[in-house]
Amino acid sequence: MVNANAGVMATPFGHTADGFETQFGTNHLGHFVLVNRVASLIRAGGRLINLSSSGHRYANVDLDDPNFERTLYEPFIGYGRSKTANILFAVAFDKRHRDRGMRAAAVHPGGILTELGRHVESERLEKIVEEINQQLAAQGKGPFQWKSIAQGAATSVWAAVIAPADEIGGRYCENCHVGRIVGDDVTITAISEGVRGYALDATNAEALWKKSEQLVGESF
Repeated sequence: MVNANAGVMATPFGHTADGFETQFGTNHLGHFVLVNRVASLIRAGGRLINLSSSGHRYANVDLDDPNFERTLYEPFIGYGRSKTANILFAVAFDKRHRDRGMRAAAVHPGGILTELGRHVESERLEKIVEEINQQLAAQGKGPFQWKSIAQGAATSVWAAVIAPADEIGGRYCENCHVGRIVGDDVTITAISEGVRGYALDATNAEALWKKSEQLVGESF
């Protein structure tokens, strides 16, 4: 099993050592190269788990301007692009390797307080939690609670070793089940579930794969 887990969130505008926008380069391209380079070492029955996020619903990938050279940079749009890329990578990787018994899935771990959010202003985080609690109250539910580290890891473990391969292959998983496709009217919070259709679109996944190969100068 390969777990592509390292990442950054809502960083100030910057570039990786290779010149890619920080979030796209770190969260997607780094994993794209590493995973593909070791793919031949993964035995039949193995799985690739890409850690994505409900934040993918902030934005689809922009293959015409992946490094924000012509687009005004907004930290969460950059994050959304990279997290959508994580899902699309799983879709394309699963298609390429399922015949030899290896599957891939993307996972949303849920809302967890970790250092991942170190670039998010406390005021914005408080506002997000306030909005979530307003939604919960309207549904007659109690206040939002952050997941523990173990709870956040649960879906990755479920998708990696428990769920049937055909159930999770090429899918987006959350709260230990496969996520359903939702429209643009679904809000982006730590409690709302669902995956945007563009993140599972096979044509979009293939286009990202080809663009990623072009950017990193390697073919897989």
